[in-house]
Amino acid sequence: MNASVQRRRNPPAATGRHLLALLPAAAVGVLAAWARYGLIEPHAQAQACLAGAGGVSCALRALLVAVFGSGALTLAAWAAMAVALLWRRTASAALSLALGTLALLLYSPQSGALAVLVGALLLLPGTRPSAA
Repeated sequence: MNASVQRRRNPPAATGRHLLALLPAAAVGVLAAWARYGLIEPHAQAQACLAGAGGVSCALRALLVAVFGSGALTLAAWAAMAVALLWRRTASAALSLALGTLALLLYSPQSGALAVLVGALLLLPGTRPSAA
């Protein structure tokens, strides 16, 4: 295959758009890792919250535990994945990737992994999701 055909199939702007679509997932991954390893899992944080000495961080911790305990992250990851598969746009693939990352890190590994996989596969250059 010659270079001009390859450039038409994968213009540089599309590749840049696909790379930019990874930024929200990276940001969500950093925030989810901080929430999990900084708020939810530390024993000292749990003890402070049980003693009533945690303040705002305990309220955020309780909200996060309620969200992943209710299955809302699983539903959100599945919904984003379904939208990405049906709509096939860069934005929907990025949303699936970001919500899948969130679910994966916050105790919904099966649904998170599936949403991450679908989002990442749709962002591959050969799959060509549309611009918006």
